[in-house]
Amino acid sequence: MALDEFDLIRRYFTRATPAAVLGVGDDAALVAPSAGRQLAISADMLLEGRHFFADTDPYALGWKALAVNLSDMAAMGAQPRWFTLCIALPKADPAWLAPFSEGLFALADQYGVALIGGDTTAGPLNIAIQIIGEVEAGLALRRDGAQAGDDIWLSGPTGAAAMAVRHRYGRLQLADADLAYCAARLDRPQPRVTLGRRLLGLASAAIDISDGLVADLAHIARRSGLAATLNLLDLPQPALSDEVLALPDFDVCLLAGGDDYELCFTAAPAQRAAVQALASELKLPLCRVGSMAAGQGVQVLDAVGQPLALAQTGFNHFA
Repeated sequence: MALDEFDLIRRYFTRATPAAVLGVGDDAALVAPSAGRQLAISADMLLEGRHFFADTDPYALGWKALAVNLSDMAAMGAQPRWFTLCIALPKADPAWLAPFSEGLFALADQYGVALIGGDTTAGPLNIAIQIIGEVEAGLALRRDGAQAGDDIWLSGPTGAAAMAVRHRYGRLQLADADLAYCAARLDRPQPRVTLGRRLLGLASAAIDISDGLVADLAHIARRSGLAATLNLLDLPQPALSDEVLALPDFDVCLLAGGDDYELCFTAAPAQRAAVQALASELKLPLCRVGSMAAGQGVQVLDAVGQPLALAQTGFNHFA
């Protein structure tokens, strides 16, 4: 028996939503924000062939569709609360829908965020999520808060997800162990929500790395009216073999690959001890990788302190 739209919603996407006044099933959801907090609202779209491969495991796709939105909340220091899902499907296939919804709700349960509505239709596979979080009034981490002299920090290594994409396209070959690591970074990113919350009052600005480290850091530099300098040797490196780390493509992926969903943030030098203590507490490899100064743009310094010529800085959605 074929599923219609409402059977599909009831079977795979309807659950109790105690965090909302009214959840799935009406013309609109009803939510009650907490006193003294502002709402943080973001949306991301994942389109087959543009943002993920057609044969991507549906469980991983459900996970990632929510993870990229949770990462936006992390970058603002917001506590994620609710999300909506709009999805276009080539067909209502239970064999695909079941693992997709399982992956989606596995991550939703991990962070206590509730699905409260959305829409479904027939069409090329396209997944759009809007997420709503809360952050203490006036304390949200923003891109325009960096100050000259601030340190630049990174929550973890970049580059591995982009290496997985290159492998999938046949541009390079990764051995099994390297491929498993890179594929996990691409398909099952770990949003840094807890870190984002703990950075309130500590960091001056933040952004999540979705389009490439240099490109995303450039948003902080531009919005803050400053220049950013990264030291290549200070960047944390992913847990890959020496053979992979020596590949010509590796530094490009490290600096411009995207799909990493680590947090890049700035903080005053006086906060170094506090950031390092937070790294130890959260068991995250927070690394100080550069600094902000008067000027504009982003430069990357090589092993001898000379600026690198960058042919690529990040993902271009319209290239």
